[in-house]
Amino acid sequence: MDTSDSSDNLVLLAPKGEAQDAMEAIIAAGRLDRRRKVLLRGGMVEIPVSGCLPGCIRQQDPEFYRKTPTLEEILGDLLSGEEVELLPRGWAILGHTITVKIHPGLEGKRHLIGKALLDIYPRCRCVLWDKGIIGELREPCREVIAGSGSETVHRENGVIFKLDPMRVMFSPGNMAERRRMGLLGKGERVVDMFAGIGYFSLPMAVHSRPERICAIELNPVAFGYLEENIRLNEVEGIIVPVLGDCARLAPVAEADRVVMGLVGSTNRYLRQGIEALRPGGMLHYHQTVPSWLYPQALVDEVEGAASCLGRTAEVRGLVKVKKYAPGVVHGVVDAMIH
Repeated sequence: MDTSDSSDNLVLLAPKGEAQDAMEAIIAAGRLDRRRKVLLRGGMVEIPVSGCLPGCIRQQDPEFYRKTPTLEEILGDLLSGEEVELLPRGWAILGHTITVKIHPGLEGKRHLIGKALLDIYPRCRCVLWDKGIIGELREPCREVIAGSGSETVHRENGVIFKLDPMRVMFSPGNMAERRRMGLLGKGERVVDMFAGIGYFSLPMAVHSRPERICAIELNPVAFGYLEENIRLNEVEGIIVPVLGDCARLAPVAEADRVVMGLVGSTNRYLRQGIEALRPGGMLHYHQTVPSWLYPQALVDEVEGAASCLGRTAEVRGLVKVKKYAPGVVHGVVDAMIH
């Protein structure tokens, strides 16, 4: 389907072996036409460009990417004007499963919204209505509103995460922090106190290859996925999964690095996190805090806990992971514990 005037359909031709360099130059110049597909015809690669560049020619039979419809476009005739204003503006896709928050005013239209999302993303098979988190195990409260089969496999930065978003948490907003953890811990002994399905242990094991990661998880469902993900990523020789409460099971004075990836109640476990570290070890302390108190409130918590144990905390880094809620920040303190 041609969606523009043919005078705009210009391409530069490059031999197959030179196409990558040509593409990078065109992208760097900001002249790649992203509406059209790069095509291979007769041994030459047709690179779509915007505007006339030296050597460009008119393309015959261009192929355009399909324009993704919006929820408003799909549902506009089925909802009132007020309801259209309440439609979700964002959602999370993990593997073939979509998770979406829905305004209370649209609860009765949730199945319409779910079906529309599957129309927008035909590769997906299931849509979940996200109602929040409940209980000490931080279990998701969700409902299938379209499709079926919520268990899925999510691939990110070379790491495989198998999970069921109906039963365990996974935050797409933590992707940069997962990637950062993948750069740390080479050759070290690490303790991951709230391992979940392997959110931070797996990137570290796959990319940095620590000597050993003790991955502790209390939720038996998440623990089952942790064990499976260790096998899928072939890091059985690095990650040792431990089922139970890290307040009782965290080792003492053994770790070069401790990851405390919980939020909300993490401060309750600061003593165990600090005690697990050898002198000079690194603590990664996650917590949520009102934005106007960030980062000092987090720093005070770590320094105060260390002081109570007769140790000192030297802050080496501060990371703002994401906005957690209106006026609330999810942050991380990196502190060397002496």
